[in-house]
Amino acid sequence: MTYWVSIQTAILFFPVLAFLITLPYMIREYHKYGCVYWYRTFLVYSFIFYLLVAYFLVILPLPSMEEVANLKTPQANLVPFSFLADFFMKGSFRLFDLSTYFTAMKETYFYVPVYNLILTIPFGIYLRYYFNFSFKKTVFATFALSLFFELTQLSGLYFIYPRGYRLFDVDDLILNTCGGMIGYGFGSFLLKILPDREAIDETAFRLGKKVSMLRRMVLFFLDFLFFLVFSICINMIWPWNSSFWVSLVLYYVLCPYLFHGFTIGGKIVNVKIISTKKKHLSLWSIFLRQFLLFLFYFGVPIGCYGILLFFWSWHVLFLFLLVTFFLFLYYLFLFFFTKKRKQNIYEIMSHTRFLSTIQFSKKDESMLS
Repeated sequence: MTYWVSIQTAILFFPVLAFLITLPYMIREYHKYGCVYWYRTFLVYSFIFYLLVAYFLVILPLPSMEEVANLKTPQANLVPFSFLADFFMKGSFRLFDLSTYFTAMKETYFYVPVYNLILTIPFGIYLRYYFNFSFKKTVFATFALSLFFELTQLSGLYFIYPRGYRLFDVDDLILNTCGGMIGYGFGSFLLKILPDREAIDETAFRLGKKVSMLRRMVLFFLDFLFFLVFSICINMIWPWNSSFWVSLVLYYVLCPYLFHGFTIGGKIVNVKIISTKKKHLSLWSIFLRQFLLFLFYFGVPIGCYGILLFFWSWHVLFLFLLVTFFLFLYYLFLFFFTKKRKQNIYEIMSHTRFLSTIQFSKKDESMLS
């Protein structure tokens, strides 16, 4: 029951953690591979979920401060393999009595060491299969993880409690490390039946040659954040009413012109603007592209709602809902148009498009050839 509570807690915390790391993870993937590949994402997020479950299994349930303060039990066991002595001498297991086997398996002397062994088997699997760790690195990393768990318990959850509320046990270090070693063996087996890290990277690089809709949205979000910072700085230097429009032109038009099609966000996710007609991107093409972009995506809804607000009354509420539905269909059309044509309307009209600038190393190029 205690183990299930820890897993439930991890399930509750995981969406929050996933929300916090998703944008940094996507930016990192787009910068390195040009693609957020679903298989890699599944591996990374499942690994994070596993670590979260393992951590809560170690620290939960949390006792009260008063209960910990009154504890008189030892805080550490430094005698290795004492779990074997406990199992054979304190438990009900008898080697030549088969009737004791099942009973012994239900005792803490058996299932606690087994739990500590199983706890880090997934860790060893991930290290070998996805992270390409050697056997020595896997053993060291698993020992380090186990030591972190044990010190967390010994320190009373980083000195929040007056003393450790669980035993620092050298046997746990041994069993956890052995679990990582077993996991390493399973990881080697998975490499024979599942795509290895090079195959995952190869697929990601191939997908990264295209600028997906999600990549466009991440780029737009990044550029919008950098534009806000840039416009605030401009407004501090030039506190006029026109400072917003000046910063808009400087960031979205002059910046990509001076930096060969790159905005700051584009440099991060490796996407730049190029001309589909000319060798070099002209200032007019960039201006026309950005003007049409803001017109189609912001000008149309602002204009529609602006007219309604100007003539607003309770009698036009139905018309307001109708315009909202129309705008929903309008954006849906723009989305599927871009998805099908691989270019947006404003790109076609301005004779520009996005280009993925993912750079491959010599190793990557030989792998993709």
